Amino acid sequence: MILAAARSARMEKVVATAPVSRQIVSRYVAGTSTEDALRTSRELVDQGLKVSLDYLGEDTLTPTQAEDTRDEYLRLLRALGDEGLASASEVSVKLSALGQRFDESMSTSMATEICAAADAVGTSVTIDMEDHTVTDITLDAIQGLRQKYPSTGAVLQSYLRRTEADCKELSGKGSRVRLCKGAYAEPESVAYQNRLDIDRSYVRCLNALMRGDGYPMLATHDPRLVEIGIDRAKWFDRGPHSFEFQMLHGIRPDEQLRLAAEGYQVRVYIPYGDQWYGYLMRRLAERPANVAFFARSLRGRK
Repeated sequence: MILAAARSARMEKVVATAPVSRQIVSRYVAGTSTEDALRTSRELVDQGLKVSLDYLGEDTLTPTQAEDTRDEYLRLLRALGDEGLASASEVSVKLSALGQRFDESMSTSMATEICAAADAVGTSVTIDMEDHTVTDITLDAIQGLRQKYPSTGAVLQSYLRRTEADCKELSGKGSRVRLCKGAYAEPESVAYQNRLDIDRSYVRCLNALMRGDGYPMLATHDPRLVEIGIDRAKWFDRGPHSFEFQMLHGIRPDEQLRLAAEGYQVRVYIPYGDQWYGYLMRRLAERPANVAFFARSLRGRK
């Protein structure tokens, strides 16, 4: 039902004009323009946080749309450099937004351009992960990008059965890996379905990354997993600057500030762009629990 609503122009208009919807959108999405993204980034950086910016464009169906997405990232990166925000920022890029699903070579070429622009202003790129059907080609693209831009980050999802092995393989020196639980609807043959199994896998993957020589980026809002991350970092003799926590914009902002005040690196994932409606609806649809999660976060900022 939610996915059907995501494709409905009529429903989008209803959601976009409803007062409660505007409250949700303004909290979780920075806005539609480059300026909106920069303003939100500045506010968070001034509070001692770091940011990861994602230009929303998951429905890329033509080369022109892919080029527009690339151009926006190039514009954003130049602006981050000009505004002195690059050192506290990175950009998150979905290869599907660059046309991966219909022209894999083109998407990799555009990602290379974005990595070059990021390198020029002193920051980096993390390549987002999507559903399991593109895991291998996405990791292959990342390995290729790392040949020239070694700081290119990867995203791994703990609910996939393969991820612990991927964490071990990608935990080498200089490697940046964002570990999240995963949110796409996946078959049982490739993904754990039970929440406890997913959490256990997250901890095994976390251990693999902490044991390695790379830079773990722990994307979670789960208080238990945050505390386990802190504990595991101490166990593996890691200082607070050798890894980071990542949380979504608008989710547990007080916790983000608390962790930053305690000396931990905290990065806030900031989506922006015209396609906010599809982004928000998909996040709700990917996991039914997200509906209650977003509702709870509106009631209390902790």
